[in-house]
Amino acid sequence: MKSQLLILFLILTLLVSGQNNETSIIHEGHYQGKNLYVQNPFSGSGVGFCVIAVYVNGDVTTDQVNSSAFEIDFGNLSLKVGDPVTVKIQHKLDCLPKVLNPEVLRPRSTFETLSIAVGEDQVLRWKTANEQGKLTFVVEQYRWSKWVKAGEVDGIGDADEQSYEFKITPHSGDNKYRVKQIDYTGKPRMSPTADYSSDLAQISISTPKVKDKLEFSGETLYEIYDTYGNLVKKGFATKGIVGVANLKKGLYYINYDAKTGEVVNKK
Repeated sequence: MKSQLLILFLILTLLVSGQNNETSIIHEGHYQGKNLYVQNPFSGSGVGFCVIAVYVNGDVTTDQVNSSAFEIDFGNLSLKVGDPVTVKIQHKLDCLPKVLNPEVLRPRSTFETLSIAVGEDQVLRWKTANEQGKLTFVVEQYRWSKWVKAGEVDGIGDADEQSYEFKITPHSGDNKYRVKQIDYTGKPRMSPTADYSSDLAQISISTPKVKDKLEFSGETLYEIYDTYGNLVKKGFATKGIVGVANLKKGLYYINYDAKTGEVVNKK
């Protein structure tokens, strides 16, 4: 009985030891139609290569890992562009393989704008084609002599024609809108602009000298800058009122409605 327990103990020890000599690296993303390339060094002992096996979405692949470099071929799998992908590279503990092009699993912004316009219902609508991977559309409005973020809409990431919409908050007079995506390259991809003319009344500041609150003649988006050009407060003035009791005394420059840099004195 003791000998059987000893044998069982030795088997378990070998199994655990074998597991402790292995680890893995994981890369996640979406299939973009390209394969991964792996640099595969020798193990620390000098016997055999580092990688033991490769798994894609939990299934072991048939890739030939017994070489100094190999390709993870997604073409052998039933994947469509945009499908989520988890790659697990199981390797020996005393070495480290390297994926040479991990960016191929990151979505790229490739959308084409088929149409973009603002309706009378103040909804920005746009249609796209040739998206590759799910990326967020950032909706921007041109106001205060710059493009200002108005909101976000999740992209579908499919090459077929897609339709999107976003409820805008226009200022008085002429408005401009656009959408953009930024992928892993950091370079934005933008749509053409959509023009919209609003018949809203112009907003004005009712209290050029303020103490605890800044009052506008109506509801509006706003930005408040100090005399050093630091943005100290921004938001939407519900009922045309903004609390400013926490601001220090002095001059401030206000962007609101379609107006830029109007001066108020905080008492």
